Amino acid sequence: MAGEKKHVCLAKLLTLALGLFFISLGASAEEYDYYSWQSDNFQNGRFYAKQPQCVDIPADLRLCYTVGYKKMRLPNLLDHETMPEVQQQAGSWVPLLAKRCHADTQVFLCSLFAPVCLDRPIYPCRSLCEAVRDSCAPVMETYGFPWPEMLQCEKFPIDNDLCIPMQFSGNHATQTPVSKACPPCDNELKADTVMEHFCASDFVLKMKIKEVKKEKGDRKLIAAQKKKKVLKMGILRKKDLKKLTLYIKNGANCPCSQLDNLGSNFLIMGRKVDQQLLLMSIHKWDKKSKELKYAIKYMKSDQCPTYHTVFQ
Repeated sequence: MAGEKKHVCLAKLLTLALGLFFISLGASAEEYDYYSWQSDNFQNGRFYAKQPQCVDIPADLRLCYTVGYKKMRLPNLLDHETMPEVQQQAGSWVPLLAKRCHADTQVFLCSLFAPVCLDRPIYPCRSLCEAVRDSCAPVMETYGFPWPEMLQCEKFPIDNDLCIPMQFSGNHATQTPVSKACPPCDNELKADTVMEHFCASDFVLKMKIKEVKKEKGDRKLIAAQKKKKVLKMGILRKKDLKKLTLYIKNGANCPCSQLDNLGSNFLIMGRKVDQQLLLMSIHKWDKKSKELKYAIKYMKSDQCPTYHTVFQ
């Protein structure tokens, strides 16, 4: 509750301060362009003749609904012009937010996906971007995602310019302690969490694991030869299923409690990156779990949004 109040307070202060700043400049609400601190950073940027809208952040925009303010600019600062486009592109970042890799991850991402309503767009400070990138890029790498081009920190203003600063200045402490577990192993067995990973994964299987090894800093999971149940085939081919090997990127030494006992079936979700199958999420197959039953039922409805452009 204290953290939530802090975010609300920060949002109010930011809105008031920046609003007064632009009033002092005589900024007109009817004039709008894609203002930038250094125009040559945005040679290929888009310019809008129409004044942007100030709209409510919908409850199903899960990435930013709890950010601390209620309204956002549209188009946003990533050139998304409609709310369905914002929701589609923002949705695949929710799993990263759940990893708690940095306390300001939500502030940083929402400053771009759901920017606060002001007369001019205000970008995140470069130091904010760098802090979040340095903490979260290794987690993204585990899943085979590079830090995306659209979030390259040199695009953002230095801290003595008008920009959104770090909220947790000087440290990376989070409100909830960061887990030391391997990222694919650090997921609650909740239906919505399972579905977020299901939709972001290339393939999903129910299977047994024969053996776990360490290999060049990664952890190698060798599937048992027993029959596997395919819940999402994706880009896998039948021959891939015969000798299935998965990897936890940079996961040789981090804890993964699910792998302490290999006697049960597992719900496995993964992506294919450079001919390697990377583990996205792993859960023990608990027949009694209502959350798992609900998630499996939802999987059969095939209602996933498209996330393929998010990390390009």
